[in-house]
Amino acid sequence: SEKEQPAATTLHGVVLEVPVIDMSDPEEEKVVERIAEASRGWGIFQVVNHGIPDEVIRELQRVGKEFFELPQAEKEAVAKDPAGGSIEGYGTSLQKDVDGKRGWVDHLFHRIWPPSTVNYKFWPKNPPSYRDANEEYAKKLLEVGDRLFRSLSIGLGLEAHELKEGAGGEDIIHLLKINYYPPCPRPDLALGVVAHTDMSAITILVPNEVQGLQVFKDEHWYDVKYIPNALIIHIGDQIEILSNGKYKSVYHRTTVDKE
Repeated sequence: SEKEQPAATTLHGVVLEVPVIDMSDPEEEKVVERIAEASRGWGIFQVVNHGIPDEVIRELQRVGKEFFELPQAEKEAVAKDPAGGSIEGYGTSLQKDVDGKRGWVDHLFHRIWPPSTVNYKFWPKNPPSYRDANEEYAKKLLEVGDRLFRSLSIGLGLEAHELKEGAGGEDIIHLLKINYYPPCPRPDLALGVVAHTDMSAITILVPNEVQGLQVFKDEHWYDVKYIPNALIIHIGDQIEILSNGKYKSVYHRTTVDKE
């Protein structure tokens, strides 16, 4: 609709600089305070020096990109099973959204942790290094997730372990979703993903250099500044609920690009 079209609703010429938190700061209390503050006021922040090596992220991005560049038939080999009711697998663009809107996006969705929940049927066999790249990334990701949970828990005045336990403890499922936005002839009229909050506890986003993420702040939509090798952290609905609304899940959307 006109009131959602990105050309008409984006505040142009301003890039939103969401809080950036250096996780290597030796003053742990400062890190906790910044994470809690950003989660209360913004629901989104970026972390740098987070402990995931650049090459692990590069490899994750490389195999993901290569998968989406495969012929359609190969991608369909790991397609979602509509009858099975699972969210896992490959989905093509322009599928109906809940309220009849369609996002300009293809995606791949599968569990990466804990091992007992992983179903390799939905993991691409091609490129051949896809599995290794994802498993290596998952290992490093767990450490980042644990640290975020600890900081968010302490920031609420709780013991460090309590928030993670409340969210499921060691049974928390880690889902990997790759969003691929094909070139769009009318990016001024379309969205890759319509405005929403994430139903996760925490979303850890690996962005790339193509601008896409927008956040709703002070009644306007803003582009979020891209920082190479940073991770973008979204507070999801589950953390908003677990924190009794002290932390806010971030309202966001994705724009698309002609090229």
